[in-house]
Parts: sequence; C-alpha cells; structure tokens
Amino acid sequence: MNEGELKSGTATASDSIAGGALPARPSLAYLVSTYPTLSMTFVLREVLALRTLGFRIETASINPPERTLENMTSAEAAEAQRTYCLKRHGIAGALGADFRTLMTNFPGYLRGMVLALRLGGFDLRRLFFNLMYLTEAFMVGQWMKRNGLRHLHVHLASQAATVGLFVREVFGFGYSMTVHGPDEFYDAAGKYLPEKAAAADFIICISSFARSQMMLQSPYTHWQKFEVIPLGIDPEVFTPRAQNPGPDPFEVLCVGRLTPAKGQHLLIDAVNELSRQGRSVRLRLVGGGPDDATLRQHAARIDYPERIVFSGAVNQDRIRDFYAAADAFCLPSFAEGVPVVLMEAMAMEIPCVTTRITGIPELIRDGIDGLLVAPSDVTGLVQALARLMEDTKLRARIGKAGRTRVETHYDLRQNVQRLATALAERARR
Repeated sequence: MNEGELKSGTATASDSIAGGALPARPSLAYLVSTYPTLSMTFVLREVLALRTLGFRIETASINPPERTLENMTSAEAAEAQRTYCLKRHGIAGALGADFRTLMTNFPGYLRGMVLALRLGGFDLRRLFFNLMYLTEAFMVGQWMKRNGLRHLHVHLASQAATVGLFVREVFGFGYSMTVHGPDEFYDAAGKYLPEKAAAADFIICISSFARSQMMLQSPYTHWQKFEVIPLGIDPEVFTPRAQNPGPDPFEVLCVGRLTPAKGQHLLIDAVNELSRQGRSVRLRLVGGGPDDATLRQHAARIDYPERIVFSGAVNQDRIRDFYAAADAFCLPSFAEGVPVVLMEAMAMEIPCVTTRITGIPELIRDGIDGLLVAPSDVTGLVQALARLMEDTKLRARIGKAGRTRVETHYDLRQNVQRLATALAERARR
C-alpha cells in the first residue's frame, strides 16, 4: 500500500464522522518496539488513519527500522523520518534523559527505581533489563514532555509495553495498550501482564481470544478496561482479482515472516504431497526471516523442489501483485493473533486455508469464509488444498464470502473509527 492509498483509504472515515460525532480528539504518543516495519504495517495504517480523523499522533520507536529509507515505501520513509528513535540517541541521550528526570522529577525517578527493583526481585538478569527499560522510559517521558503529550499508547504488551509501564510510574502520564497475542501470553508473569493491566487506563484487544487471555491474567475488577476492536484493511485498496478458472499450475501463496510460528515447513511438505499425487501446483513464499535458510534447505530436499518459489520480503506497494496471481492463500501457523495477511487475501476473494488457532476462527468460519485445519496437520492441509484445486465453485463461493466477511467486520475505516472513539473518550488529555 503506498502513501496515496493509505491516505485515500482513510478519507472516507474522516468524512463519515464529520460534524462532531467524536469527543475532542487528544494528542497521543505511540510507542512500538520497531517502527515502521514490514511485519507490523497495521500500525502505520492505524496511525495515518487516526491522523486523518484529526488526532495528533507522535510516534516513538525503541529500535531503528530494519530497512533503509531507500527500501521503504514513501509513506514508511516519511514516517521513519518523523519518528523519535531511542537507540539512535545512544548513551548520551540515555544519560541526558536520566539526569533530567533525576533533577526535575526526583519522586518519579525514585518510584521508577522502586518498581524496577520490585519487579526484578532477586533475578539479576531481570533486574538488569528492568533498569534498561527504566532508562528508555526516561527518554520516552522526556520526549513526551518536550512535545506536550500526556498519554502513551503501546502496540503489543511485551518489551515496549514494559517501557510504557515505567513511563506511567515515573511521569504519571496516561497509559494504554493494544494487545495482539499470543506471544505476550506465553510468559505472562515475566512480561508483567498483571501489572500492566492494573496500570493501564484501558486496553484494546484485537480479538475476543486476546481479551480472554488478559482476563485470565487479571482480577475481575480490571475486566472493564478491555475492549475488543479488531484490526482491519481497506477493501477499496485490496479489491477482487480476476478469477482463473483453470489454473496451471495452481499457485498457493503464503505471505509472512519466515519463522517457526508460521509453520511454512509443513506447507512445503503439503505441496510436495500434492505434487506426488500428480497435481500441478506451485507454492510461493513471500517474506523473509530467521527460517529462510532452513526452509530453502528443506525445499531442496523434497521430490519436487522446483515447485517451491521464494520471493523474499516485499513492500506493501508490491504485495498485491502476488495476491493477484494466487489461486489460494495458505497460512499454516502454530501461533497468531488475527493475521492481517488473511484479511488482505480474503478482500481480494482469494480462498484461504489456515489453522484453527487463537483468534483466527473469529475471522474465518470453517467452510464459509475459508477452510480451517488443525495446527501441525499436514494431511489436513493436503486435503483442504486439494478440495480447492478440484472445486472451482467452492473457490468462488469461499472467495466471495471471505470478502463479505472483511467488509462487514474488518474494514479498516470502520474499526479505526471505533478505536478513535475509544481513544477520544478514555485517553488522558
């Protein structure tokens, strides 16, 4: 998605709530571990959409982007240039923020130290990291003060949210999070989820599954803080692609980081088995990541290595070309929140096969909007993909139903409007 598309995709939302439908729109700081990044394009879309709705959103990133400006889309490059990146300020920036906080806010400085010690306990490693998070919190808090910001919103309830927890403790600013899962829930105590839930003014959960896990980690008295607002995509950008009634080969597309959690090794095995059955099929993997080398080695060892194509990481301004060429989309993940790539494929009427885990069944109803299989089930993947290959009418029906599902429940404009209302009503001025 390029800059023009991002802006045009949110203009309608702004028009639709014109006339004062929202309360006064606050200024907010957004903190992300790495921003902008390919794996979290939804944050960029959300930020730009909220700005179009009249919010002042200033962004901070703990780490610098993985790509140079030249390798970003124009929207990403513009965002990277205006984002406050903590680690680019180095030790001098950290020490300066530490000293300013000590001199101007000694009670808050002391509260932060006490919290770091209390959460770290007798675990020296945890204590060391908490002191690093506290130092980063000094930097974020001082940056917020310079920019007149009084509320911090964090995406993902992991390390960046720990920094946010310390910002709240030291500076007393408003604090909220968007929780995705499932990674945040694997070590809830180690990620201080109960403490974050207690400190937050409110928490946005992208699925009912995510909300249930936050409820599991929190006393009932905090449950009213949790609001389910799904992510979304722009159906006017991701539009239906031309149907191919007799694909040869049948192209299965998988878009996502190449990581163990995505289960791409199983998809290679499934496509190899389909090829053994005499089916003309090709798998295209779009993305990069730590599993790249092992996936390529795996693909080289199967019976039909030529059936596996690695296309590497692709910017949003090119991704729709890959969707347009696909006959089916498959994401055999072991762990996910609610993948935006599934929404994109569904909006383009590409029939999807994915796993019955976490929040995915809230997006895809099996046999209606897509096909769901058990995680780790290669046989189930083979059978689901074979069904789509054999049944043109099934592909068309599921494709159209998938787009309707996205238009109804996962439209970026509608869901950002809901988020805007929540932020306007509950974020601190």
